[in-house]
Amino acid sequence: MNEKEISEIRRRFRPDKSNITRIRGCYVNEQREIVTEFSQSLGLMQQEEAEELLAILKKTLSGTIGKNLIDIEFATRQVLEGEEHKLLMALRDSSLEDDEAIREFYGRVIQALNIGGNYLILLACDKYDVPYYAKDGEKQEDSSEVYSYFLCSICPVKLTKPALGYYASDNTFRNITSDWIVSAPELGFLFPAFDDRSANIYNALYYSRNIAENHAEFVDAVFKTEVPMPAAEQKETFQSILGETIADDCNLEVVQTVHGELSGLIEEHKTNKEKEPLVISKETVKGVLKSCGVPETRVTAFEEKYDDAFGADTEISPRNIIDTKQFELRTPDVTIRVNPERSDLVDTRVIDGVKYILIRADEGVEVNGVNIHIS
Repeated sequence: MNEKEISEIRRRFRPDKSNITRIRGCYVNEQREIVTEFSQSLGLMQQEEAEELLAILKKTLSGTIGKNLIDIEFATRQVLEGEEHKLLMALRDSSLEDDEAIREFYGRVIQALNIGGNYLILLACDKYDVPYYAKDGEKQEDSSEVYSYFLCSICPVKLTKPALGYYASDNTFRNITSDWIVSAPELGFLFPAFDDRSANIYNALYYSRNIAENHAEFVDAVFKTEVPMPAAEQKETFQSILGETIADDCNLEVVQTVHGELSGLIEEHKTNKEKEPLVISKETVKGVLKSCGVPETRVTAFEEKYDDAFGADTEISPRNIIDTKQFELRTPDVTIRVNPERSDLVDTRVIDGVKYILIRADEGVEVNGVNIHIS
């Protein structure tokens, strides 16, 4: 799914937009026991409560593609014979009314998932009359297709601390006792995917709030497939590979060039408003390294390490391995953050046998908020 398709489904999560009539789910304690199950009608809830519940579910479709939102692809054999896919289809086709399938799904999730503490499993089913748009972009009256899907959200339930509260109605301060509150989703998914504005039962959209954790055990239990390396780990792994393989040839210029080229690709992708998420292969990075004059032996070493860590044919999002808003230099005692567009202000030198990081500072220099002059 691309950003436009995700945004289209996100807009559904309002009482006046969706066909979601009830929310099913269960409350799980620390011992992985179901405390209670529920099936609550949105129509019988207060409007504010219904809106809040839909807003929580909506967060399962938030974040960055490739970091928080990851496409899960099923093999053809899974779609035809796989138990996991069959269960997901049973949940979707029954509009979450198949109690046996619901119980089986709860069991799989609870047995596999390890997030610590209490949590809710929330399930919501929606049927979307996908509007047809003419070539001129004008919305037509007749729907071209009904997209039937369900959303699963795993939400931690946390105990608040006692606090002093102000009650405006009484104009008094009183203690607020501790209570259990539902937090934003930690993970979840949408099934089936909404590709080309149509249902794609060969894909699901998986969500993880924490880019350093992909909850591979949950993905294996629900989808029986591997999930890509977490975005934070991708960045750390790429940086390690680059530093280790380029070794003595990994100077400031090489890192500046890699950062600049990848930033340029990201900006071009954004400017051109490309629908599909941007990904790069190892060939992209190899080309940049060669342009910097990195020896062929070092480039080959980079390729081998990349294959071992990510897989020979694996493409990754450049947004996962660089920060377009920051260019950072770090020593054991000093950290320098530079506007990526002005990394040219930084240089490295060896003066009288001592290594230095040099920063050109023409004007506007502050130390602890105080303007200083450099004589």
